[in-house]
Amino acid sequence: MKKVITDFIERRNPQTLGEYDRALREIIQNIALLGLWRAGFFEHAAFYGGTALRIVYGLPRFSEDIDFSLLKKREDFSLESYLSGLKTELLGFGFESELIPSTKPSSPINSAFIKTPTRTHLMKVSPGPALVETVPSNQLLKVKLEIDTDPPGDFTTEAHAVLDPIPFHVRIFTLPDLFAGKMHCILFRQWRSRVKGRDWYDMLWFLKNEIPLHLFHLEQRMRQSGHWTETRALSEAVFLGLYRDRVNQVDFSKAADDVLPFLHDPRELDAWSREFFGMLAGRFKFL
Repeated sequence: MKKVITDFIERRNPQTLGEYDRALREIIQNIALLGLWRAGFFEHAAFYGGTALRIVYGLPRFSEDIDFSLLKKREDFSLESYLSGLKTELLGFGFESELIPSTKPSSPINSAFIKTPTRTHLMKVSPGPALVETVPSNQLLKVKLEIDTDPPGDFTTEAHAVLDPIPFHVRIFTLPDLFAGKMHCILFRQWRSRVKGRDWYDMLWFLKNEIPLHLFHLEQRMRQSGHWTETRALSEAVFLGLYRDRVNQVDFSKAADDVLPFLHDPRELDAWSREFFGMLAGRFKFL
């Protein structure tokens, strides 16, 4: 395995098997982005979601999937056409992998999985034989890629540099539009009895960094998903009402349990409660 990969792992100073696993997933994500950049993918698509926030802006939590959106609707788009190039890129950095498309014919979401043997690559970064031997020989590192081929309108993108594993750049949604996408997830994501605390954690990051919410892009997402059918524009007051209603529905102890495995410091969750998130309604700024 190339020194650039071992250096990446060592900078994260992993101690446990879970931390090594996470570091390997992170570098695989970066290599996948590099491969897509080489293939001209970002001429047609943009990076968004939690992994985009972590890689480009330093969001301090791990994110599992890599999410993209086309810049405009294309029914003939296929993520599968990029997979051979991604496999070659990963192999060039020492990752023998299998890339598997996984897309439902009726869905606008194009998906694929990167799968590579966990034990093989742990041995290459030398966490110690005792640790490696606890990993089943058939265990796989999995990274999911998804792209929305029917994006909502009225968003903007910009280029940002990425330095690992080598310097390159990606196209990414601007922060106010990333915030709008995150709030759409918070308000309307349906996970049955589960609560995706990762969304709420990311919302706190936006508020802490005083990122304004692009309300019109949120409105377009809501119109596309059927959650806003009125002829009038979505107002700040209506948004805040939806936010307060959602806070009153959430079990924040379950939300904290969801995000905990992705954090380095569990004390970040000490204040999480319905009362705490209710107090934040006045912290939103709008674009």
